[in-house]
Amino acid sequence: MNADVTARINALRKEIRRHDHLYYVKSRPEISDAEYDRLFRELSELEAAHPELITPDSPTQRVGAAPLSELKKVPHERPMLSLDSITSVDDVRAFDKRVRRELGRELGRDMEQERIHYTAEPKFDGLSVELRYEHGAFVRGATRGDGLLGEDVSANLRTMRSLPLRLMSDALTPPDRLVVRGEVYIPLDEFQAWNRRITERGEEPFANPRNAASGALRQLDPRITAERPLVIACYEIMAQSGDPAPTHWDELERLTALGFPVPTLRTRGDSIEDIIAFHAETAAVRDRLPFEIDGAVVKVDRRDWQVTLGEKSRSPRWAIAFKFAPRKEITQVQDIAVSVGRTGTLTPLALLKPVDVGGVTISRATLHNADEVARKDVRVGDTVRVERAGDVIPAIAERVPVPGEQRGEPFRMPEHCPACGSAVAREGAYYYCPSQSACPAQLKGALEHFGSKSALNIEGLGRKTAALFVETGLVRTVADLFAITNEQLLQLEGFAEKSASLFMEAVARAKHVTLERFLYALGIRQVGQHIAGVLARRFGTLEAVMSADRETFLAVHEIGPEIATSLATYFSEPHNRDVIHRLLERGLTIEPPTGAAGRLFEGKSFVFTGGLQALGRDEAKRRVEAQGGRVISSVSKKTDYVVAGAEAGGKLETARKLGVRVLSESEFLALLQAPHEAPNA
Repeated sequence: MNADVTARINALRKEIRRHDHLYYVKSRPEISDAEYDRLFRELSELEAAHPELITPDSPTQRVGAAPLSELKKVPHERPMLSLDSITSVDDVRAFDKRVRRELGRELGRDMEQERIHYTAEPKFDGLSVELRYEHGAFVRGATRGDGLLGEDVSANLRTMRSLPLRLMSDALTPPDRLVVRGEVYIPLDEFQAWNRRITERGEEPFANPRNAASGALRQLDPRITAERPLVIACYEIMAQSGDPAPTHWDELERLTALGFPVPTLRTRGDSIEDIIAFHAETAAVRDRLPFEIDGAVVKVDRRDWQVTLGEKSRSPRWAIAFKFAPRKEITQVQDIAVSVGRTGTLTPLALLKPVDVGGVTISRATLHNADEVARKDVRVGDTVRVERAGDVIPAIAERVPVPGEQRGEPFRMPEHCPACGSAVAREGAYYYCPSQSACPAQLKGALEHFGSKSALNIEGLGRKTAALFVETGLVRTVADLFAITNEQLLQLEGFAEKSASLFMEAVARAKHVTLERFLYALGIRQVGQHIAGVLARRFGTLEAVMSADRETFLAVHEIGPEIATSLATYFSEPHNRDVIHRLLERGLTIEPPTGAAGRLFEGKSFVFTGGLQALGRDEAKRRVEAQGGRVISSVSKKTDYVVAGAEAGGKLETARKLGVRVLSESEFLALLQAPHEAPNA
């Protein structure tokens, strides 16, 4: 073999590793992207010509692993402990006193006046991992798991440019065996950019960077992980051959010399008061940091004293997490993305700097529509107050003016759909994409809705599976669901023999559906379960519904002008009619309303309060609506029946005051059996 080729490959690898370290760890690139690409391309071509020279630690192997069937469990070198958390200065001083007391007892001397050095570094809000190196080469990485066993994510960790695959140092020889602990996270600007991209694709954005990092690192396909903006910070040597560093500070210096990215924001204090000051300074700059942290980790600096102090069952006695007080309600709008829903509606979504609201970390909030954004005058970069609307959905309550701030440009809705590029149309205050299933964001949502419990109830067809079907091109309309084969499913990530078989059985069961469920499953704009039931009872057959025009729909009780227009537009669209016809051709059968359904409770209204043991709320509602009645949420004099279950609330008292007929659950069941003989209240 040509020795010159081997030498050139080794030289290229060393040079590329150096530039990776400068770019991803030091943020000090020395060459242009074009020059880096030239070096990388030369290495790739040489390795392709001489595959016997490819090594696992080559820069070209970061994204070369095949998808895994599962993440295997592996034992840690030593337990990966968690930290006890504190939030007050008094607690930190109490920690210092406890350290002195326990050291004094173990060392047999008075430690009250002795100087104890502490270190402090950021507590990254990410995912803890163990990294194992042998003879300077990365060989395995694992998640923390339960602290004793973790998941082997070596292939995914290799995709991260900030992680050294080969340790290199001019001043320090790597130990033969080295085990390092670090934290995988996503920088805030990368997190918001990524959330924007997936929002515009019609997918649910991540709640916070930590969840995003965890999901990315635990992917079965390393190629997917490679697309995610993960980085790592290393902060502890868990085990090594040779002599350990005398202090934690020296340990971090060793890691730096070997090429690991370590926290640059750190301090070594002569006393606990220095650490308290560092914590306050870090809290003051927290919002300007490029990554999310939730406090500082305080450690006794001397390693021999760490050993003396020892560990509890789940945490070390020589370290503590000094947490920041939770952010409350006030935060910053870092971006405004536009999400495309299953019916094509474009919804502006504020991507926020994560903030704690009622004990929940929020990093996104709905802005509802363009008129709402304009009314509140919310712009990128604004400081806002966030609330959980109805204690569930995060929303921006108002903008908080900041003296002297330079505001961004007013937000404007896009002229083209961010998911498919189609020209956007407007309907009142709402913008929407008219491309329907030709828009991938709408198709994903339509598929998920089509298979939901209240529609065709296809078990296994959730958000992730719907996205997988669309992204792989397996499904282009909902009708394609009934053309999927078992063999096709087995080619997709996440499907094995059993799961594929169960999914095929669920699809087969879904081929028999009531007209009401089918109309709801189509996902027509402004047509929910109740209106779908009204249509089924009024028209009786799918053919009659599809043949009706706007005026016919408008003549139906409870259908107003907007719903009538939406229905007429949907069924006049050739593409929609074609999808329905293909569903029928592929075996879908639609059951019309049977018997006297639609007349027994016609014009009657019901309110449910308390728990129903026999049927449950959803089934009781379905039974009422199948008989032509309506289920409403509040009691008035016009309410016909209030059904009171276990632990009925204030609605029962209101019904009695207004003289509305009250039924127990058993009386309601009797009414369903013989509704023309309603019992007395």
